[in-house]
Formats: sequence, structure tokens, C-alpha cells
Amino acid sequence: MNTNIKMEVEGGVASLIMTRPEIRNALTDELRDALAECMQQCEMDAAIRCVVLRGSGGQFMGGGNIKGMIERAKMAPEERKSFIIRYIQTLHYIINRITKMPKPVICAVEGSAAGAGLAFAVAGDFTIAAESAFFTSGYSMIGLSPDSSSTYFLPRLIGLKRAFEMMYLSGRYTAEEAKEMGLVTRVVPNDEFDNYVSELATKLANGPTHAYAQGKALLYSSFDNSMESQLELEAAAIGSCMMTDDHIEGVTAFMEKRKPIFKGK
Repeated sequence: MNTNIKMEVEGGVASLIMTRPEIRNALTDELRDALAECMQQCEMDAAIRCVVLRGSGGQFMGGGNIKGMIERAKMAPEERKSFIIRYIQTLHYIINRITKMPKPVICAVEGSAAGAGLAFAVAGDFTIAAESAFFTSGYSMIGLSPDSSSTYFLPRLIGLKRAFEMMYLSGRYTAEEAKEMGLVTRVVPNDEFDNYVSELATKLANGPTHAYAQGKALLYSSFDNSMESQLELEAAAIGSCMMTDDHIEGVTAFMEKRKPIFKGK
């Protein structure tokens, strides 16, 4: 069993729980590799219909592993460069799996979401923050430029000027401030956090996950497409959805005035 992450699957919901609270679930090499493996498993397993990423001990992810960075600084330059490239490639693989996964991903944030933790938090389809959560870029504090898709998501979510502010100054933002900026979907009281995340994940897992997947792909493609190209993609996507059992169930349930039972097919 990997001691850096715990994966629990129940009712179509996969919960990926980072389990190093003593270091604020910092992104160690072992955690990075475990996350990559778990994300791939979640994407490939048809029985998993929603993914929740969260930390343990009241923390989400406190950024990179500073002790590991200090150790890497002792490597010979070529060895160090090669290691860094492999590290970043795996890290970016995880972000790609989150954004391309054809099922909903919830990032459930308590405590710190710093550096890569900030990037992971906002990469989810839903970012649910407990009142205890706080967000910071932090890269400039250790002489680094951002990675993990920070420079992709931040300008899109909060605008270029606020992104510069977060990147250069590494300020600390509360959950409410992050919500006002557009980084967070919803802020939930600490004592209601677990129940809210569980109920949301269950609702999504019981939803029309094929339609969710089509919609998710459409939203991401919209940043790069002309309106004409996007309309063509929309036509193809809704055509695909109309061929599913879920669509037939949805319209049948609507006519029968009952709650639909979706299977993701």
C-alpha cells in the first residue's frame, strides 16, 4: 500500500486522499507518482463516475517538497536537469488527466493550497473550499516561476492583472477572497465540509456522465476555437448524447414526472 495516498471507491465515487499531513501533503516524488497512477486508474475504470481529490489532516497540498528541492540542488547539473524534466513531465501528466478525464473531478480544499497545490485545486471541475482553506502561489518566495498549469488557469479564472499579483507577490488569500476572485466554486463551513463534498460527489456520480464528459471537452476546446468551429463540436457532442440510454431515460423520466436513473451509457 502506498503511504502517500489512499484511494477509496464507493458508489461510483473515487476518493483520492493525500496522506502526508505532517508536511501539509507536500508534493513529494512518491506522492507525485502515486497521483499519476491513481488518476490513470480513475480515468480507465468505467465503474468510477466521479473523482474527489483531497488531503488529510485538514490540509490540501502545501506545494512542492522543499527538502527534496534542497537535495536536488546537490546533484550534478546534468543529472539535476534530467531529474527536473522527468518530475515536471509526470506532474503535468496528472494535470492533463484531471482536465481531460471524461468524468467530473472535485478538488476538496481544506487548509493550504499553495504552489502546485493551488494549481491542482483550481484544475478540478469543482473547487469546494472549507472556510479554513487559503490559497497562495508561493513560487516567487523560492525563486521559481509557476508550473502545474498555474499560468493557464489563473489568467482565465481571475484575469491577467490578478494573476500577475498572485505570481509576483505570493499573497495569501482566504477561501472567501478566492471565491470572489473566481478561483473557488463554493465555500462551505468547516463542520459541513465533508457532508457537502460527499453529497456533491454522489450527485455527480449518479448523473449523465457521458453528457458531462462531452460538455467538459467542449468547455476546454472553446478557448481555442472560433464560434463556427465550436458550433460544429457542439453538434457532434449533442448528437453523441442523443444516441445514449441516458438521454432516453432522461426524456422518459421527464414525461413520467419522476427522477431519472442515469447509468452513464
